[in-house]
Amino acid sequence: MPRFSLTLSSVNDVKNFVDAASACPCDVDVIAGRYLVNGKSIMGLFSIDLSQSVEVDVPDPDACAALKAALGL
Repeated sequence: MPRFSLTLSSVNDVKNFVDAASACPCDVDVIAGRYLVNGKSIMGLFSIDLSQSVEVDVPDPDACAALKAALGL
């Protein structure tokens, strides 16, 4: 499963991430420490500690590349 690190340092970063993740046809998982939340859920993202970078898992390599491109990574 393709995985990459990401820092979401502002509310606008979280909103842009959720918008990009919602366009993915597959699941987007965000892992912060021992917590895993749905990357398409803004409430889920605000329930974890965003002061540190998070890991993003996307099961489809093409969707992962599209998500990274949408985020400018």
